[in-house]
Amino acid sequence: MKPVNLVLNILWVVFCGFWMAVGYLVAALISFVLIITIPFGVASLRLAGYALWPFGRTTVPKPTAGVGSMIGNVVWVIVAGWWLAIGHLVTSIPLFISIIGIPFGWANLKMIPISLMPLGTEVVSTEEAERAPAGGPQRW
Repeated sequence: MKPVNLVLNILWVVFCGFWMAVGYLVAALISFVLIITIPFGVASLRLAGYALWPFGRTTVPKPTAGVGSMIGNVVWVIVAGWWLAIGHLVTSIPLFISIIGIPFGWANLKMIPISLMPLGTEVVSTEEAERAPAGGPQRW
């Protein structure tokens, strides 16, 4: 990990990353309690890690995602996605007020699409995403 990403991630956790990760963890716990929604809980845990430590990582579409992911995303938006997207929007507003918070505000806004549609995507390092072909990163 680059030193700049490390510093940005530490500041991110202090300013808003911890609370956004807690929001994703709450969504995961609720999803695990309702047994049929366990795939949503797994996706929410993946996003909790991304919301906690986003710099140096990005999201890419999974090449194996299909219609099930699309249907699951529709259900996710209705149940939890819009709450998490609103959380990202609300926490980005005060970050934009200060000069040092602008990159964190942009990172928060960048997470809104993934908070709305987490199924069919994966979180990878930016180096892996840059090396991967157009279809997404390859798992060997």
